[in-house]
Amino acid sequence: MTAIAEHAACPAVADATHERAAGPVDALLPVVGGDTTVPLVDGTQRVYANLDYAASAPALQAVAERVTEVLPLYASVHRGAGYLSQVSTALYEAARQAVARFVDAREDDVAIVTRNTTDSLNLLAGVVPAGGRVLVLDLEHHANLLPWLRSSDPNGHRTTILPIAPTVAGTLDALAAELASQPYALVTVSGASNVTGEALPVGRVVEIAHAAGARVAVDGAQLVPHRGFSLARTGADYVAFSGHKTYAPFGAGVLVGRRDWLDSGTPYLAGGGAVRDVRSDRTVWQPAPARHEAGSPNVIGAIALAEACDALAALPAGALEAHERALRTRLVQGLEGVPGVEVARIWPDSDEPVGVLTFTVADHDPGLVAAYLAAEHGIGVRDGRFCAHPLLARLGASGGAIRASVGVGTTSEAVDRLVAALHAYVTEGARSSYEVVDGCWAVVDDTRPLLAVHGLDHLAATAAAACGPALD
Repeated sequence: MTAIAEHAACPAVADATHERAAGPVDALLPVVGGDTTVPLVDGTQRVYANLDYAASAPALQAVAERVTEVLPLYASVHRGAGYLSQVSTALYEAARQAVARFVDAREDDVAIVTRNTTDSLNLLAGVVPAGGRVLVLDLEHHANLLPWLRSSDPNGHRTTILPIAPTVAGTLDALAAELASQPYALVTVSGASNVTGEALPVGRVVEIAHAAGARVAVDGAQLVPHRGFSLARTGADYVAFSGHKTYAPFGAGVLVGRRDWLDSGTPYLAGGGAVRDVRSDRTVWQPAPARHEAGSPNVIGAIALAEACDALAALPAGALEAHERALRTRLVQGLEGVPGVEVARIWPDSDEPVGVLTFTVADHDPGLVAAYLAAEHGIGVRDGRFCAHPLLARLGASGGAIRASVGVGTTSEAVDRLVAALHAYVTEGARSSYEVVDGCWAVVDDTRPLLAVHGLDHLAATAAAACGPALD
């Protein structure tokens, strides 16, 4: 992994950004839990510094209020004759329109409500025309890698994994060369890396792919909440993103894009609502979106996601980018002053990343560092390989790394606390003792009290298991 002076190529930008980063940065929008306190191992409490937005973002306050508003109106949708069924149907379909509008969908695009980005991309993998080849880069999150590998079979479409080049320009050249070598149906790319926040220029990828007769799908999980996205402007054919990363953690995601494959492809789920007529000898399926939304849909999740999209869209132009730029620049500058810390970068010529970055601390296990930050400073970060194992191997971090990510509820206090805590760790060491339990680092004889929330009485016995697979 390499430390990067992220604005070195543009001194004017660097100077202006430094000025913005110097003063305090407040939250851009209020989020639920923004003032929640957590216990530390020294017996004190601190407001939780949530620097793990890239995994799951907290709910916007406006989203929570919207959910509270519509819960009394919840009823079955689409086929109910009751008044509340008609209201719920109208709210659900209005939410679909709002989400499509947020990504600037074209008039003939269709929006399908799913569970999350992973669900959306698995759905899309099932409707690529038989025999069509899929091209994917080796930097992708597993959600945009494994669905295409699983569907590679002699009777279906085959997937080629293209290694990225050392530069953006070189990667685009390699992409163009591969597309010229044989026909492809689809190119699927990250809108922003969940490891470094970087991305290829989507518009340029679309130009290259369309010139070769291929469509483009964008994994927008990290891009859409941080920068927004336009299907119409980029020309991309599909975009997928998740509510739980877009400040609406109520179990809904979305796939938006060209209708034809979605109208004719194999239905994602077989069940009620996806069909027009069923007989013992035949089934007539609905077109999209109903074709892929069998069963009772997540009405509340869709409404929550639409509210989050509307709230982000209502921000002043450039406000979201400026907020993240100030926080990310402040974080990078702070980390560069901590001995032994290196910030990862995929390409030296990539555009400004979103508010996600990954770093290592020389000679220190990332899981131990993350456990220390949580237990002694009330800071939440991510450690491991971030469901992007090939990319971590390419970055020289097969053993894992640490990821910090910001969002609309992040303040400069959280960023400054992380930098100060890391500096204390590498210069003074941890105050508590830590051990590996079932593959996860934990405080030895942890005395932190459990929060007074129903359902946590068993936590002490299962805390290690709850941390999940190491290096995920």
